[in-house]
Amino acid sequence: MAKSNSPFEYDFSSMTDITKMFEQYKMPGIEVEKLVDAQRKNIEAITSANRVAFEGMQAIMQRQGEILRQSMSEASAVMQDMAAAGTPEDRMAKQAEVLKKAFETALSNVKELAEMGAKSNTEAMETINKRVAESLDEVRDAVSTAAKEVKRGK
Repeated sequence: MAKSNSPFEYDFSSMTDITKMFEQYKMPGIEVEKLVDAQRKNIEAITSANRVAFEGMQAIMQRQGEILRQSMSEASAVMQDMAAAGTPEDRMAKQAEVLKKAFETALSNVKELAEMGAKSNTEAMETINKRVAESLDEVRDAVSTAAKEVKRGK
């Protein structure tokens, strides 16, 4: 990489091997392999959470499409019914009935979509929360092991 005056440019190629990077900072009792494994698990957890979130969004979008198709079909049927209604009073009553049903359906659909989103978000966060808890346990164990080895003089 050519030398640049920009403070935002850095040659990261030297960091491609994480094991070598950590070996530069030898810390007593810290096992580099365990650190690398922990980071791998972190990336896997994030990937899994992203997959769950993406699949949730796909399901929501699919359901939105179904709702749209259903709404268009119902709107067509309502227009035919409205045209067939007799007196102006009948048409007004029919409009009120249609509006009430449309409002109730819209509320139901919004609730369903919100619940789908909440479920997807909860599942994604559970994956992350589980990994954070595991990671904290790993850190605790590593620190405990390092402290024991320092005391033994390794």
